[in-house]
Amino acid sequence: MDLEKRPQQTAPAAEPADLRASDADRDRTADILREAMAEGRLTAEEHADRIDGVYRAKTLAELEPYVRDLPGAHQSRPAPAPHTDAPLPGTIPAEPDENLVAVFSGATRKGRWRVGRRTHAYAVFGSVEIDLTEAIFEYPQIVIKAWSVFGSVEVRVPENVTLRGTGSGVCGNFEVDTQEAEDAQAPVVFVGGYAVFGSIEAKPRRGKLIADLHKYVGRSTAKHLRKHL
Repeated sequence: MDLEKRPQQTAPAAEPADLRASDADRDRTADILREAMAEGRLTAEEHADRIDGVYRAKTLAELEPYVRDLPGAHQSRPAPAPHTDAPLPGTIPAEPDENLVAVFSGATRKGRWRVGRRTHAYAVFGSVEIDLTEAIFEYPQIVIKAWSVFGSVEVRVPENVTLRGTGSGVCGNFEVDTQEAEDAQAPVVFVGGYAVFGSIEAKPRRGKLIADLHKYVGRSTAKHLRKHL
């Protein structure tokens, strides 16, 4: 006897708001928050509270409340490109992502280097050092995601940038010495991650400054571009 043919069942399509957020989605939301702070719409404290939530968000629906009351979230935008955070015209683009891996070894990034938008650090029975005190900042926000397992990740930043972070330690230590830059247009360095029987530490290095702050900071508005070109 022939078996009754049944129509194939397909899983219902996810609503747009239920879609998982990508790193680019979080970065775009963070850019709206940063612009709002620069325009005086958010205080530094409000920005700090919201940015922590943005980088913890898992879905687009979780991102939306952080910018719902800001005009930047309601402006019509073209379809997103693979990468929309262009550095200043006339500069050499930095690589958007960089991986530093130390397994039973050490990895160091320091000196005069161009900082990408996002850096991933992995320390497994090893150590990673990320020194931004002499780096060239071409993006307004830098994200460092760190994972330490029986190892250490150390981040050092100039004292005239904003430093924030959120993370946790399991039988380990996660520590970010939060600081707010006096200049609202200064770069924001956000450090997040997990330490398991290891340590992740991010601190400003006193006495180290970005010598020519506005020369290297990317601008997202035409007003700022005209001012600094």
